[in-house]
Amino acid sequence: MSINRRNFLKKSTIAVGLPLVGCAPQVSNTETALYSKIDQGDTILFQGDSITDSSREKEKELPNNPNSMGKGYAFLAASKLLKTLPKEDLTIYNRGISGNKVNQLSDRWDKDALELKPDWISILIGVNDYWHMLHSDYDGTIEIYENDYRKLLQRTKKALPDVKLIICQPFAIPGTSAVDESWVEPFGKYQAVAKKLAAEFNAFWVPFQEVFDKAMSDAPASYWIPDGVHPSISGSQLMADAWVKTLESI
Repeated sequence: MSINRRNFLKKSTIAVGLPLVGCAPQVSNTETALYSKIDQGDTILFQGDSITDSSREKEKELPNNPNSMGKGYAFLAASKLLKTLPKEDLTIYNRGISGNKVNQLSDRWDKDALELKPDWISILIGVNDYWHMLHSDYDGTIEIYENDYRKLLQRTKKALPDVKLIICQPFAIPGTSAVDESWVEPFGKYQAVAKKLAAEFNAFWVPFQEVFDKAMSDAPASYWIPDGVHPSISGSQLMADAWVKTLESI
């Protein structure tokens, strides 16, 4: 950098009353205290379907890596935690895979969950268990969803007795390109099962449907979630905020 360039930057900084060094924002003790249940060295795993996947790379699958975390709520939530808790040395993975139903989670659960030995597992699953019955040859039922999900959680707690579970509410917004009003009653049963299992396994609950429903008073569905299933950038931030808020309220 030339001397003139340095002098210009120095004068500009002084002119606006900012110090040359030490101006990075600090994390307050109050903010850090919101995450009292997270311990130093914890490993956090995000699991689910395309909403969690969000175009992540699937070769290296590195923790705390922007490419491996994808472009959605998991990346945004992880960014918040890593920024707020730099001293906790957290390890955060995203292993969501587009198109997954509960049975497909189960098929890859050893490699993509149990072998990572996470201290926290966040699961968002259910929309494909219903959606694929409408537009593919998947012959699923609400009973299959509940039984498969319960077995997955039982298997998880048996292998990792101390793991903390976060169960996210599957969601769908009618009046969009992929979701209409006919979804509301049958898909509501899948949402009820997820909430029931969260209570049964003492998991933390993230109410995504309610969050999106409330957001509709500020902007239409096309702004938050154009097809009714996959969130936009703003919808992903909405989800990340709700997910993080759940941990803050523990």
